Amino acid sequence: MTSEIRVRFAPSPTGYLHIGGARTALFNWLFARHHGGKFVLRIEDTDIKRNTEEAMAAIYEGLHWLGLNWDEGPHVGGEFEPYLQSERTEIYERYLKKLQDAGHIFEDEGAMRFRSPREHVIVDDIVCGKIDFDLSNPATHPDMTIRRPDGSWIFHFVNVTDDLEMKISHVIRGEDHLSNTPKHIEIFRALGATPPRYAHIPLILNRDGSKMSKRDEGARVDYYIRRGYLPAAVRNYLCLLGWSPKDNREKMDIDEIVRIFDLKNIGRSSATFDPDKLHWLNGDYARELSDSEFYDLAVARLKSNGVKLDKFPEKYVRAALQTCKGKINTFDELPAYCGFYVRDALGASEKFDATEIEAILKSTAKELGVKVGAIVHPTRLAVTGSNVGPSLYHLLEVLGKEKVLARIDRALATF
Repeated sequence: MTSEIRVRFAPSPTGYLHIGGARTALFNWLFARHHGGKFVLRIEDTDIKRNTEEAMAAIYEGLHWLGLNWDEGPHVGGEFEPYLQSERTEIYERYLKKLQDAGHIFEDEGAMRFRSPREHVIVDDIVCGKIDFDLSNPATHPDMTIRRPDGSWIFHFVNVTDDLEMKISHVIRGEDHLSNTPKHIEIFRALGATPPRYAHIPLILNRDGSKMSKRDEGARVDYYIRRGYLPAAVRNYLCLLGWSPKDNREKMDIDEIVRIFDLKNIGRSSATFDPDKLHWLNGDYARELSDSEFYDLAVARLKSNGVKLDKFPEKYVRAALQTCKGKINTFDELPAYCGFYVRDALGASEKFDATEIEAILKSTAKELGVKVGAIVHPTRLAVTGSNVGPSLYHLLEVLGKEKVLARIDRALATF
């Protein structure tokens, strides 16, 4: 086994990047960075019928967004390319022949199967400890297929082959793979190779104790990208799902986490995903943004929501958004919180009588998720220069649409 620390994240492009997969990638990345090793991205795309280009793109986008840059893999290259399993068939053929020549393979109705040595396999796991797996009974541990009759490869064989070829020193993956590990160790031994060290990390559960599935809201990384979360906050929160710095800290800079990250500080019990806690943590990160960072992110979010900011003076937009800094937790809250600054509700009025004006302002407030007073008071100030006076809806009707809009535009320009 190589002395260099080499780890890999090996997703299948059959669905969007799951938050659990992102956490697995993050722990591998942290381990590699802590030890000055290599983080490899390998795409396990042998399931041709279920693979999609969209899922592949979502993996790349999610990892880039989280700042998990890979040292070897697609778009980067490396000594052990290609990094897509669909392009590694010749390598698998070569390793299959090795097993055949050593008498470990037999054919069964067109399938190639691995002949189990029928023994106990002890997995010495960094997180879970030593576990004794009894593989001696063919009824509970049948000889595994490694290539189907149609020529396609089974996960166990190609997974081991790639880990061996790519000189992977540590396999850090979800606890749901623990039962696969003794099978993988059997193949390593049959190839005359030393298996990597294994570390199986606890599963992520919902607050009700159920396993977090791709159907759950918030289970996909792109959900947080769309909702305007900050990648640093999501990354920080994912670090806390199963791993602990042992001093009760929660908000931590990524460089500090890299410095102290240790697989021995990963707990055995399942981690509970708390969306409220992440929401709070994101707000903490948002409050620390510089004014220019906040402005750039806010403008991008509003434009993605179809808000046309170009018709407003930049000085006005900056001043308006500055009033929102420190008041929101995620950027998708912005349109509801401050949309009244950039929405011309009254311009769409036809009758411009008190009844219609009241209905427009109330429906706009509802749409923005604010109380009607949040619109009424600044409108009164813009039109009358005062915060007291007659019923706003009636005074607007008396002033008339043209004069009201002109005064609002003048107030916006002055502001």
